[in-house]
Amino acid sequence: MTFKYGVDRLNLDIVNGIADGSIQAELSQEALDKINISRQRVEKMAASDEAVYGINTGFGPLCDTQISPEDTNLLQKNLLITHAVGVGEPIAKSISKLMLITKVHALSQGFSGIRLETVERMLAFIKLDLIPVVPEQGSVGASGDLAPLSHLFLPLLGEGEFWQDDKIVPAAQVLKENNLEPMELHAKEGLALINGTQFILSHGITALTKMRYLLDLADMTGAMSIEGMQGSEQPFRDELHQTRAFKGNLEVAARMRTFFKDSQNMADHEECDRVQDPYSLRCIPQVHGASRNAYYHLEELVEIEMNSVTDNPIVISSEEAISGGSFHGQPLAMVLDYASIAAAELGNISDRRCYLLLEGLHGLPRLLTTAGGLNSGMMIPQYATAALVTENKSLCFPPSADSVPTSMGQEDHVSMGSISGRKLNQILGNLEKIFAIELMYAAQAVEFRRPNKCSDIIEKNLQVIRAKVAKLEEDRLLKPDIDAMITLVKSQAFTVSFDQ
Repeated sequence: MTFKYGVDRLNLDIVNGIADGSIQAELSQEALDKINISRQRVEKMAASDEAVYGINTGFGPLCDTQISPEDTNLLQKNLLITHAVGVGEPIAKSISKLMLITKVHALSQGFSGIRLETVERMLAFIKLDLIPVVPEQGSVGASGDLAPLSHLFLPLLGEGEFWQDDKIVPAAQVLKENNLEPMELHAKEGLALINGTQFILSHGITALTKMRYLLDLADMTGAMSIEGMQGSEQPFRDELHQTRAFKGNLEVAARMRTFFKDSQNMADHEECDRVQDPYSLRCIPQVHGASRNAYYHLEELVEIEMNSVTDNPIVISSEEAISGGSFHGQPLAMVLDYASIAAAELGNISDRRCYLLLEGLHGLPRLLTTAGGLNSGMMIPQYATAALVTENKSLCFPPSADSVPTSMGQEDHVSMGSISGRKLNQILGNLEKIFAIELMYAAQAVEFRRPNKCSDIIEKNLQVIRAKVAKLEEDRLLKPDIDAMITLVKSQAFTVSFDQ
């Protein structure tokens, strides 16, 4: 397929496809017309005597200071230079690329007044894989992501830096190597470029992409732990969940039933006298399902934002540009914080299952070793999951609940959504490590249920683990095993859905 910027509708798969090159994207004639018409409207307003915010006035508290037509270009250049005050480590190159893609789509809808030449230069950056370096800190999420977006577009002027492989190189050098001249921004262009939520949005896209897999992995991991504990499949029956029919709960319960299909461990358990399993086993549909519901909420709002215009002012005719607050990050900030709690809870219940597997219940040896005493078995990796779970809890404070006024009180309520997006991705990174350890534990537990066979999908994933990590017979250095498990999780090596 070929995606048409400014015309077609982005979703998670399409934006990732454009980023990885599997989907082509272009400016259609319809988008060209919208961009050019919007530009003509801005030029008419810029040449008039009437003050129009951001086109022939200053910014923020200087909105009442009118700028002469001959100074409008310098005004836009100064805007980028003065707002490029980000600090900290650079964000991932992949996130910077998503920022470029989503900004092109927003500008191509014909409400921003940017010149076609500027959009085409941004498309050239994407095509040539010239991705600007953007610091991770410095945005308060309104007026959009001013500092990160300023760094993203400094290279248009020959300022700032690009990524070259894993190295950071001055933009002027890279432009020269690619026979590209620095550009001069015209009226409103600087404001159109740096007003917007693309930093928050791209962190949301990145988090959704990772969280989608981790939600599926959570179910499979929990199922493997239940196999190891020889737990009951009764809590996953459809008749139960139809009486409390949350979408996420129903999906998780159905997935769990499939994970247990033809399991000999489940069959062996049918006649036992155990009444109930602990919550971390039998409440998987309720807990994992609630996290899925949060994921769906985030996905819905991120898709709306991907297809929105979030700069300011919005040009609607040759006579009118509406100055509003579409750059405010609160709609995403709050749901990113909600998703952070959802992701952290997946780790919380996973750690409880790790602990449960060590207790020596229902025929399993304590610490998952038959040689306890001289050997500590798998006691200590759970210390790591406990530490990661607590770190994630500390990251769940909602930045969207805070606001620090900026711009001499003109921007007196801000979203802090950039912090929300960054923290969600930190939590998801920790979650990958927690699941890696639970999977190592679950695989060890299943060894004590042999010769019973698990379902085909669980057996397939056990083979993936055993190809990298051997069963623990006697104490050995476990750090290489944990690292190998983390690599398997991060590379999405596990089969977690039934259409794989």
